[in-house]
Amino acid sequence: MLLSKTLRSSTLKLAFIYVVVFSSAIFGLLGYVYWSTAGYLYDDADRSLTKEHDRLSKIYHDNGLAGAVTAITQRLDDEYFRNWAYLLVDPAGSYVAGNLKHWPAAFDADRGWGDFAPQDVRSQPTERTLFRATYRLLPERYRLLVARNVDALEGFSAKIVTGLATAAGLFLLLAAAAGISTARRSVQRIETINATSRAIMRSGLGERIPVRGTGDEWDGLAENLNSMLDRIQELVETNRQVSDNVAHDLRTPLTRMRGRLERAGTQQPDLEQYRALVNDTIVELDEILRTFSSLLRISQIEARDRTAAFRTVDLTEIAGEVVELFDPTAEENAVRLRFSADQRVDVVGDRDLLFEAISNLVDNAIKHGGRSGEVVVAVSDDNGGPAVSVADHGPGIPATERRHVLRRFYRLEHSRNSPGNGLGLSLVAAVVSLHGAQIEMADNCPGLRISLHFPLPEKSALQAFQPTVPTYSM
Repeated sequence: MLLSKTLRSSTLKLAFIYVVVFSSAIFGLLGYVYWSTAGYLYDDADRSLTKEHDRLSKIYHDNGLAGAVTAITQRLDDEYFRNWAYLLVDPAGSYVAGNLKHWPAAFDADRGWGDFAPQDVRSQPTERTLFRATYRLLPERYRLLVARNVDALEGFSAKIVTGLATAAGLFLLLAAAAGISTARRSVQRIETINATSRAIMRSGLGERIPVRGTGDEWDGLAENLNSMLDRIQELVETNRQVSDNVAHDLRTPLTRMRGRLERAGTQQPDLEQYRALVNDTIVELDEILRTFSSLLRISQIEARDRTAAFRTVDLTEIAGEVVELFDPTAEENAVRLRFSADQRVDVVGDRDLLFEAISNLVDNAIKHGGRSGEVVVAVSDDNGGPAVSVADHGPGIPATERRHVLRRFYRLEHSRNSPGNGLGLSLVAAVVSLHGAQIEMADNCPGLRISLHFPLPEKSALQAFQPTVPTYSM
C-alpha cells in the first residue's frame, strides 16, 4: 500500500525529474572531461609525430639518403623509440630503411595521417599493433612514414570511459535510491497526517499528529497542526460553553416573561397591572438584547474587523475620559475614584475599543469593589511598555478563578445576584487579544488589580494586524 502510494507520489516524480536534469548535466560534464583528456593526448601524440618527421626530413635534405637511413637505424636501436615505427621507401615502393616491411596500402597519397595495424615489424617488434602515422613525399619521390604505437592511449581512453560510465551508473543508482527513500519518507509522514485527520473526522478533536522529535520540517508542520487543533478544540469548547450559558441565562427571564403573559391571559388585570406587566417584560427583553449585543460586539472584535481604525492614541487621555465618565457612578456607590498618570503614553490601537475595555474594568471595580472603598486607575510607561491598571479594595478574585472569569458568561458565586451578564471581562479579553497585549491579575491586598500591558508602539503597529492568542499573567 505504502509502496504503491510512493510510486504514484508527486515527490518521487519530482525527484526523478531532478535526477534526469542533474544526470544530463553530469553526463555532459563527464563527456567534456573525456573528450578534453583524450583530445589532448592524441593532439600531443600528433605533435610528437610531426616533430619527428620534420627532423628526419631535415636530415634527408641536409645529408641525403644515407643520412636519413643512418638516423632511422639509430632510432631503432634506441630504447626510447621502441614503440615507434619507421619506413623509408624508394619511388618504386621498395623497402629502404625502417622496422616496417611493407607500405600500408591505405596510405596511397603523397602525404597524410592515418591509423593502421601492421602485420609484422622488421625489428624491435612492439607488444601492441595499433599505430598512429604521418607520411610525406620526400625529394626524388622517396616517401617517409613515421608512426607511433597508440595502444596505450586507446587503453587509457577506454579506462576513462569505463570509469566515467561506472561513476554515471553509480550516480544514477544512488540518485534513484535517494529519490525513492525521500519520497517514501514524505509519503509516510503525509499518510500519518492523513490517518490522524481521518481519526479526527471520525472521533473528534482528541487525536494529535505524532511528533518524532527529529526537529525537521515535518515535526514543525506536525507541531503547528497540533497547535491549530488545540486552538480549534478550545474554540469549540468555548462555543459549547457559550451555547450552554446562553441557554441557561435566557431560560430564567424567558420563563418569567411566559409566566406573566400566561397570568395576563388567564386573569383580567386592570390597566395599571397591564402597564406593570409590559414594563417588566420590556426590562427583561432589554436585558436579553443587551446580552446579545455584547455577544455580537465580542464576535466583531475577535473577528478583527476594527484593525483598519488603528492609530497612535494617548492611553492617558483615554483613561482620563473613562474616569471622568464614571465619576458620578462612583459617587452614587460611595466609592472614591482616583486617576494616576503624569505623562502622555502612546499606544497603537482603536481608540473606541480601548475606551470600552477600560470602561468595563472601571465599571466592574465600582460594582464589585465594595462600598466605601477606593478605585485607582493608573497609566504608566516603563521599560516593559505602556500599561493601564484598575485596582479596587473589594473581595477580589481567587487565583484559581482568574483565568475562568475571562470566559463568556462566567460569574463568581458572590456576584451571581448582582446585575450583569458575565460578558464584561470577555470583551476586555477580546480587545486585549486584538491589540496584542497581555492581561495581568494580581492581589491588591485587599482587592484586585487588573493591568493591561501593551507592546511598544513600533512593535504594536506590526502585531496589531497579525492573529494572536491573548496571554494572561496571574
